Amino acid sequence: MDPASAKLEPFLLMAKSAKGAAAAKLVADATTAPGVYVFSELLEIPSILEARCTGTFHHQYYDLLELFSYGTYPEYRQKKDAFPALNEAQVVKLKHLSLVSSAMQSRILPYGQLLSELDLPTVHSLESLIIDAVYADLLRGKLDQNQQQFEVEYTVGRDVPNDALPTLLSSLQAWSSTTSSLLTSLDSKLQSLAARSVEAARHAEMHEKILEANLKEIADKREKSKRTDTRRELKDGSGQWNRKDRTVDDDMDVDDSLFGSAAKGKNRKSVIRLIFAFQRH
Repeated sequence: MDPASAKLEPFLLMAKSAKGAAAAKLVADATTAPGVYVFSELLEIPSILEARCTGTFHHQYYDLLELFSYGTYPEYRQKKDAFPALNEAQVVKLKHLSLVSSAMQSRILPYGQLLSELDLPTVHSLESLIIDAVYADLLRGKLDQNQQQFEVEYTVGRDVPNDALPTLLSSLQAWSSTTSSLLTSLDSKLQSLAARSVEAARHAEMHEKILEANLKEIADKREKSKRTDTRRELKDGSGQWNRKDRTVDDDMDVDDSLFGSAAKGKNRKSVIRLIFAFQRH
């Protein structure tokens, strides 16, 4: 059971056995009680329904219960004589319920409109009434003093009269149709985005493969170029070593010829000395 129905529950139990004046008093107590803002279940109690047919006095209390269930404070002002006199608590509660009705119809509530509808003398009194309704968890929003308006963020629902149900059903069907069309459109866009995502991923994969192939081709060319340069260096080096070897060999030949000439010179001198020594003797 929701909190609103829970606060109405004691009155529902008492209404089952209340008749006549007792039923009228119960209606007055329920519309005065703090925190009670829904009354449709009370309207369905047989003893309360009987109040419509038992005389003008009791009928007024049934009309009063309907006013608090579906009506507003401007409606009360227009037909004040058709209802019992309201106490201060009932007047404040009916104004709170009128705020809820206005918030259900529009997100922006100008101060001027509310001051007129709720018969309030000053902006301060209006803002105090709105703040009390917010603390009662009937609605939430922002008081905009610069723009002189109340911006609605949330509001509770109110009871709906039976004759308004076809209109409410039509509104719900229209909302359902609009929501269904919106969901269909969203599904179509999501499918299109998914297809684009898959195509983009495919293109990205192809681009990656092409890039890898190009990088591999460049790396292979660089490696081949390095090998070619290395072979050229090795060939150039071999020629240099061969030329050095030939130079060394040539030097060795020159040395040998020089040493050979020197040896021949020494032999000649030795022979000449032997000849001189033999002649002396």
